[in-house]
Amino acid sequence: MNVGAASKWPKRVPPLTESQKAVSDDFVKLWHQKLPQYSAIEKFNHGWVVKNAPAAFARTLEVGAGLGEHLEYEKLSPQQEAGYVALEIRENMAAEIQRRFPRIETVIGDCQRHLDFVDGHFDRIIAVHVLEHLPDLPAAVQEMHRLCNKDRGVFQVVIPCEGGLAYTLCRRVSAQRIFERRYKQPYRWFIEREHINSPAEIEEELAACFVTERRVFFPLRLPALSCNLCIALSLRPRS
Repeated sequence: MNVGAASKWPKRVPPLTESQKAVSDDFVKLWHQKLPQYSAIEKFNHGWVVKNAPAAFARTLEVGAGLGEHLEYEKLSPQQEAGYVALEIRENMAAEIQRRFPRIETVIGDCQRHLDFVDGHFDRIIAVHVLEHLPDLPAAVQEMHRLCNKDRGVFQVVIPCEGGLAYTLCRRVSAQRIFERRYKQPYRWFIEREHINSPAEIEEELAACFVTERRVFFPLRLPALSCNLCIALSLRPRS
């Protein structure tokens, strides 16, 4: 954690009413089911991670695994499959991962808390559209650093260009429209408590524990937040 940010983390997220919690859980699962419709973005999100994986990895931790969307892009050997851990905080979604991918290990847990694995256990950690959601981002980054093998490990991250013009416009015609049609209520309360970390905040916290080896923007590849949708990062743990 950065010294000057002690009062910032963890961020305080307003509590949900029972009705809002039901809507939130339902929409998160629904949105993950609809993501394949946005094939160009999903191909980048998951395809970039697969393409830039280490040449020889055995143990993978995927945090915020959703419904297992990323696993559809992986081409794992039996050994890599046996060493793959999908971490998901929502029980209903973890159950779906376990049903769809019974040969990988599914764990219900919070990446902002200590996970039951030894230091340096994983040589590959994946976080696709996860870090923007975390109130205690520094704690998550520190835990990923603890779990990432210091000799050969890599942390592969994809985050949205939150706050950028292109991303905001894209969301209005996709997630926001679906949410407001389905629940007949504003999307704002949902997204403001979901996407709570900006790209700058995420990269600042990552830099405390990891060295960025690659940084790629999508779709224009120009390093400009306003005209892109996503940023992909390949990072190595600091020793």
